[in-house]
Amino acid sequence: MFGLSKLFSGKSAEKEPLLDALAAYRSSAFAIGIEAQWVKEITINTDKSFKVKLELPFAGKGELAQIGEFVSNKLSVSVSIDAEVSLPNQCCFKQIKQIVLVASGKGGVGKSTTAVNLASALEQEGAKVGILDADIYGPSIPLLLGLQGAEPKTLDNKTLLPFEAHNLKAQSIGFLVPSDDATVWRGPMASGALNQLMNETDWGELDYLIVDMPPGTGDIQLTMSQKVPASGAVIITTPQDLALADAQKGIAMFNKVNIPVLGLIENMSYFLCGHCGEPNHVFGKDGAVKLAHRHGVPVLANIPLAIEIRESSEQGQVISRDNAASISATYKNAARVLASSLHYQQTQNSSVEILITED
Repeated sequence: MFGLSKLFSGKSAEKEPLLDALAAYRSSAFAIGIEAQWVKEITINTDKSFKVKLELPFAGKGELAQIGEFVSNKLSVSVSIDAEVSLPNQCCFKQIKQIVLVASGKGGVGKSTTAVNLASALEQEGAKVGILDADIYGPSIPLLLGLQGAEPKTLDNKTLLPFEAHNLKAQSIGFLVPSDDATVWRGPMASGALNQLMNETDWGELDYLIVDMPPGTGDIQLTMSQKVPASGAVIITTPQDLALADAQKGIAMFNKVNIPVLGLIENMSYFLCGHCGEPNHVFGKDGAVKLAHRHGVPVLANIPLAIEIRESSEQGQVISRDNAASISATYKNAARVLASSLHYQQTQNSSVEILITED
């Protein structure tokens, strides 16, 4: 592994301190700094300030301002940074590069709301993103994206076109059955319907496909883990002991089918009192942290119990797109950490060498 200064050696000695400063940047998403191959262009302006162009291998554009501020302070000179997101051209399914399952051990923990906001946050971080509603019995993605009543469309009567809302591509069984009707299907029928939604939708080119899983550890989860090359899973829970016990079962299930658990998100983590502003831990405290430590995975976010999330969801709006909402930054940070974890995981897997000997 060579340093960043090596990348532009011989071009300008003025660039070496900049490159070293970029390599020194650290955060929860950029765990090993800015790697050499990400730096595509450096411009030195007449006032000695710098303009840097990066090509990020994961969704992370939301952190460019912090990176620029860090490097500027380190060099005592103005540094502006721009970037494009370009994941390695290696698809795991059709033209989809990464598939992430968002799951929970039990219902009612905010899994679907989190899936939508994570998907939107990834898109705002510079990626092409889709979301698949795999909750066959209780699809909620149409409501959360403001697409209730939308009718499916097809070009050739064989392939479904995904719906588009908030710059996301979306597909759900909720678009195919009446919203006020019950989906009374046995396991194999539900699994078959999910297979059709996954395989017969023209997703096009996507960096990330977020899959909103049904709660529990049943047929749908097994179908997804066995027939779809998922890159990893995110477990949604609340601090409540009952939810944590079911989240533990979800982690165990993904371990058994060899799908990496990328992290936990604790929903309804606390409630901010409207009078004193102090956090009130209605459902308990630090439950997700303890569970995450037990399994050696990070807690990607602690989402508060906030009326703004509920109101936005019911109106078909995505609160992670509202920069005025403080919770928006929390979702975006979780998305960056998730995306970088997928990148570093893929890098480590591709760097494994298999040696064949005569022994």
